[in-house]
Amino acid sequence: QLQLVESGGGSVQAGGSLRLSCAASGQFLSSYRMGWFRQAPGKEREFVASMRWSDGSTVYANFVKGRFTISRDNVKNTVYLRMNSLKPEDTAIYACAVRAADKATYDYWGQGTQVTVSS
Repeated sequence: QLQLVESGGGSVQAGGSLRLSCAASGQFLSSYRMGWFRQAPGKEREFVASMRWSDGSTVYANFVKGRFTISRDNVKNTVYLRMNSLKPEDTAIYACAVRAADKATYDYWGQGTQVTVSS
């Protein structure tokens, strides 16, 4: 069973930057995909970005393309989300998750870290 722990959230002004981290502990396989999701109050969770561990391929939601970058540290089994040019609408709880690379469902979730962007 995997445990995922996010960190790096905080409060910034519009246009600022943050880097989120998600560290995985337990049995982690190279066939996994790690992703970032976010959920604002009163709204459903939405996909932000993901990376396939086997080849480092990435997927981004349209609303973050050109602003956010997902990366990894293979030794630490950690995925990062660098967020630039933050907007107030980016305010949400950001959580990381893991699924098998060939599956559609994310089975493991972290608790999330709060990101607040003010005007």
